Amino acid sequence: MNDFSELERELRKLRPAQPSPFLSERVGEALKDSRRSAAADPTSSWWRFKEATHNWWSLGFGLAAAAVLILFAAVTMERRHEQQQTVGQSSPAPETQPVPLGTERSISPSRFVPAGGSNVVYNARDEGLHFADGSERPVRRVRYNTRQTWRWRNPETGASLRVSYPSEEIVLIPVSGQ
Repeated sequence: MNDFSELERELRKLRPAQPSPFLSERVGEALKDSRRSAAADPTSSWWRFKEATHNWWSLGFGLAAAAVLILFAAVTMERRHEQQQTVGQSSPAPETQPVPLGTERSISPSRFVPAGGSNVVYNARDEGLHFADGSERPVRRVRYNTRQTWRWRNPETGASLRVSYPSEEIVLIPVSGQ
């Protein structure tokens, strides 16, 4: 408790000093001079107005440029999104036509009909240039990791079956012009 009272006394001693009267006089004179020069020169207010309107024009052009950049970015992102969606495509489900009962081709309740499939590439790696066995020219080796999914559907019961498995494909692309 005694430590706090000593600390308070020391903090009271650290209060800022009063500014000198000479400083306040100099600040007052500088303010009066600036007012006199503005009143004496009528073009200065016009220049200030011109600069202010110039600043507004600059702000307007800057905002317009920013809006154009945002639009370009949005269009670019939309195109990338469309390209990414085309990587994994699924085949359309075949149309099934109703077959009258009593014909040769009636569908039994335990029969599944292909309903579609998809092949999604989830990793493509360029493994660089390689010399294939017995080849004089280099080839570029690209490895694709994919997931293939096949779907079947029973039209009578509505049951469905889906089989999915990973696969890997290595493609050798001949390199020319070397």
